[in-house]
Amino acid sequence: MDTGHLNKHISGQFNEELENVRSQILAMGGLVEQQLMDVLAAARDKDNDLAHEVINNDVKVNNFEMEIDQECTRIIAKRQPTASDLRLMMTIVKTITDLERIGDLAESIAKALLRNDSKAPDVVKFNLEAMGEQIVKMLREVLDAFARMDVKAAWKVHLHDKKIDSLHEGIVRQSLTYMMGDSRSIPEMLDLMSISRSLERVGDHCTNIAEYVVYNVTGKDIRHTSAADIEAIIDDQ
Repeated sequence: MDTGHLNKHISGQFNEELENVRSQILAMGGLVEQQLMDVLAAARDKDNDLAHEVINNDVKVNNFEMEIDQECTRIIAKRQPTASDLRLMMTIVKTITDLERIGDLAESIAKALLRNDSKAPDVVKFNLEAMGEQIVKMLREVLDAFARMDVKAAWKVHLHDKKIDSLHEGIVRQSLTYMMGDSRSIPEMLDLMSISRSLERVGDHCTNIAEYVVYNVTGKDIRHTSAADIEAIIDDQ
């Protein structure tokens, strides 16, 4: 397994602890990615059983978050890490919070699907499916960037969020147009808009994780930094 920018320590046990946490967070990311793929498949196939499975599996995501958080707390108390090691701990703690929230959003989408016997126009369904595919790709790429601590790959994910925002805005416009033409469709279309909003928020959480990767590798907090300045920071790596 590529250890990316993980530091090596004189203490072999410390190295093992860091690798264990890293493996856990990648396993959590894999589970969250599966949750997202399952809920999108449930939407495509109108599979209520799969939607229920996504809801039931959310507890596994929550358990991952608690276990990793506890392990990070134990490592910080025991090892009292400084500099890059402390940044790594902070990166992990923040990342698992965003992954847990992505899991919550998958659960929220599953619940909306169970409420919604969709008779929406094909164009809205098609665009939602296309948006979902882009979101899964975005999550997969940011998890890969995290695994390799690759700031350039993380920045590509960050830039992709604008496309997700544009897709969401298009779905909202289409849904509003449809509701104005048929008031009976309002409850159903509101659910579809909620699903689109949840997917857009998944993109935001992927963007957050990308920022944590840049922070861990460079030591720079890029949350309120211009694109030009961020690119300069990345080019220095």
